[in-house]
Amino acid sequence: MKIISFLAVALLTFSGFAQTISGKAYYESKTTVDMENFGGREMSEQMKKTIAERMKSMLEKTYILTFNNNESIYKEEEKLEAGAGGGFGMMMNSFSAGAQYKNLKENKILEEREFFGKQFLINDTITNLEWTVTDEKRMIGNYVAVKATAVKKVDENDFSMARRRNRDRDKKKEDNTTEEADTKDAKSDDETADTDTKKDDDDPMNDIEVPKEVTVTAWFTPQIPVSNGPGEYAGLPGLILEMNVYRTTILCSKIVLSTKEGEKIEAPDKGDEVTRAEYNKIVKEKMDEMRENFRGRGGRGGRGGGRRGF
Repeated sequence: MKIISFLAVALLTFSGFAQTISGKAYYESKTTVDMENFGGREMSEQMKKTIAERMKSMLEKTYILTFNNNESIYKEEEKLEAGAGGGFGMMMNSFSAGAQYKNLKENKILEEREFFGKQFLINDTITNLEWTVTDEKRMIGNYVAVKATAVKKVDENDFSMARRRNRDRDKKKEDNTTEEADTKDAKSDDETADTDTKKDDDDPMNDIEVPKEVTVTAWFTPQIPVSNGPGEYAGLPGLILEMNVYRTTILCSKIVLSTKEGEKIEAPDKGDEVTRAEYNKIVKEKMDEMRENFRGRGGRGGRGGGRRGF
């Protein structure tokens, strides 16, 4: 009952002020990486430390959310700095979103992406998460924030969510499958399995996996009654001040409310327009090509092989 009453009051507040709310919210985004298991036993501690330093600029970023009662655009704050991580950094940045525009009335999101040198504009609907609003509250800056949680499905190509594969779990599944399988052609199957295992051992992508779903936590404030937030997130009766998504924390550090009638927000229009499904297909095909090229070279990597771009 407390949750329902709170939501009712918040929604009434929202309806009373929706015509006038606009401004900018500044967010600090930080992502942690499990460097303990990164690179396996072959990588020295010094090398892990060096990679962690190079990755810092990719894992710690500042974003600005410009919003009004109906629209928003979320962009990384521009700053001059040297590129990080060389080819690895280029690859990781290929999985990072550019400007993200949301239109709440039309339930629409436009997202800029650059993937291996080509610009895309993803046209999609806003994912409506089933939020559970709790009684838990805390202060974030000068605002009272309320905790809400939801379960989010993760796209299989979202390597920002990648984690080290649980080999013990996979081995157990494999053993169970083997026990139930027909053993008529066991010798032939074993020879094929040995070849496949060697190929798999050469493939670094087999050391990681992307979870199918994650629990996300949001802290929103009814004091700013706009149903918006950083990135793709929205749908709560107040501006989202903090998001905790897997190993990423996005925290609002400053809010500047506008005294004007409303912030003018322009939707991005650069790049080839594609649906989310079409973009995911492009990414999957490119990643499959890279894996085949890597395995074809016996896991040696290097610059040769494979076509560049699209």
